[in-house]
Amino acid sequence: MHWPVGGYKIPGAALDGKTLHVRCIVVLLAILTATPAVVPAITEAAELPAKITGDDGAPMRLIPNGEFLMGSPTGEGLSDERPQHRVRIGAFYMDTYEVTVARYEKFLDATGHVRPDFWPYDETRDYAERPVVGVDWTGAQAYCEWAGKRLPTEAEWEYAARGQDGRPYPWGDATPTGAVANVGKSWSYKFYKDRLEPVGSRAGATSPFGIHDMAGNVWEWVADWYDAKYYAASPGENPPGPRDGKMKVLRGGSWNFAGKYSRTASRLRYELRHRAADIGFRCARDVRPPD
Repeated sequence: MHWPVGGYKIPGAALDGKTLHVRCIVVLLAILTATPAVVPAITEAAELPAKITGDDGAPMRLIPNGEFLMGSPTGEGLSDERPQHRVRIGAFYMDTYEVTVARYEKFLDATGHVRPDFWPYDETRDYAERPVVGVDWTGAQAYCEWAGKRLPTEAEWEYAARGQDGRPYPWGDATPTGAVANVGKSWSYKFYKDRLEPVGSRAGATSPFGIHDMAGNVWEWVADWYDAKYYAASPGENPPGPRDGKMKVLRGGSWNFAGKYSRTASRLRYELRHRAADIGFRCARDVRPPD
């Protein structure tokens, strides 16, 4: 005879009450010990807040765990964007906007850190909500650490920009124009005044996860060292980037580059100390267990 208990069938002949009781306990223990394997993902989705505020006062959004195709397929983009490969990313938080002049000024006041090149020496408040530029990789890293955050990895950045459906731009397939993203402008030495735009100005350049300015405005430093061949050996889960290198990766395009460079898979690289009027950054943060 078979005794059904919670979906399990306990084989046996004529079972007395004591034997059945013991076997029920065994089955229940089996069920309970099998359950935790699926709990983390459910807990993550159900209990992590979708929006938080970073220690620097910046709004951040949850980027949920998931898989996506990183890089470009054959025939699209440059060789360092290939091979396209599937990557799984764990949940993390990312700044909704690029770090602004106002937030970076608070960091300077608190730490005595050296002002970046191209700092607006006139009225800083006039450009308070524009992305700070002229920050090299070390300055970007220092700010993120001061704010209790970190720079996003290259894979995290691309996942946050394109989502899970393989879109070549944060908004979809359409090639960017000046009407959608802050791209393709000619050079000007008055870049804070007439080239950079306040963060969040172009709703069309928002990613599927609600992250703004993932195309255009400024290039953004990420954590990874640059290696043109890294994608061929990249691990399939939370790739950390190469162990070392000579240059760091930037993502997202800028006001001074043509729209095609703002593709979600497009990569740029510079030395750590490089500073430019079209380079900024944003921070990421690991998820923390709910209270």
